[in-house]
Amino acid sequence: MTTDLRPLFFMLASTFSLSVNGLVSKLLSDQISIEMLSFLRFSIPAVLLMWLMSLTQWAVPDSKKLWQSLGIRAFCVAAAQLCFLFSLSHLSLVETVVLFSTGPLFIPVLEKLLFHTRIPPMTVMNLMITFLGVVLMAGNAGGFALRPELIIGVAAGVFNAGSQVSLYRVSKGSMSAFGLNAWCFTLASLMLLPLVLLTHSTDRLAASWQQLTDLQSLLLPSLLLLAVCIVNTQVFRVKAYRLVESGSSLAPLILTNLLFAFIWQISFFEQTLVWNKVVGVSLIVLATLFNTFGPVWFRQRQARLG
Repeated sequence: MTTDLRPLFFMLASTFSLSVNGLVSKLLSDQISIEMLSFLRFSIPAVLLMWLMSLTQWAVPDSKKLWQSLGIRAFCVAAAQLCFLFSLSHLSLVETVVLFSTGPLFIPVLEKLLFHTRIPPMTVMNLMITFLGVVLMAGNAGGFALRPELIIGVAAGVFNAGSQVSLYRVSKGSMSAFGLNAWCFTLASLMLLPLVLLTHSTDRLAASWQQLTDLQSLLLPSLLLLAVCIVNTQVFRVKAYRLVESGSSLAPLILTNLLFAFIWQISFFEQTLVWNKVVGVSLIVLATLFNTFGPVWFRQRQARLG
């Protein structure tokens, strides 16, 4: 009996690309505004995906329900990236990635709100552990304060959960991974465009364009690398979900993003975490591990007892 390892490799490729995405975004956050970076993070991959789709098989969502699902996903990914980049510009890479990775914890909460499903007691416990971890991360020499970047970092996790819920639904359709993400990123870009125009004057837009087209600057190559990583993250994840019966079977592999982020942190940055931040991050990771492996362990224990 053979085991299909393709979902595993696709998900690992997705999480590795996601970690590089975070690394490049951290480096770019000092060079370009959050609003413009968010817009370019989606508009450039959208153009790339539309071009690839035109070379393979052009597809347009063929139902109102699919357009609605794509719209919801586009809003979630746009909001998640805005929150992620704001948090990333104020916190270390590892802290931001850990907060962003709390998304799976909020999936049962969103399902409760949207589909009136029951929230498992273990999820409630894991959310409490996560809250304690965030409180510890908020500590400093002057005491504890829930700084905006921490709250917005958690919000990134909430929108990430919404993105995952909508992704699993749209991935079961007939459209290709290129098509789904091309239209999703296009919608996300259109949602972010008014924000860019409201926060940037004409002179600031001209300066951004000059910086983008400067051949001596590494901004454009970095954005192109970011676009490739974003495309790889989403396309490989859709391919992985299509090869499994349940999205929960791939959930443990999403945590490998934390391992890659830790490697980038010690390789490229000199930021150190004080004890309370280490404990806070560890509690959030522990809660995420409980949320992933706890139900499996309980099912196996009940099977042995039965």
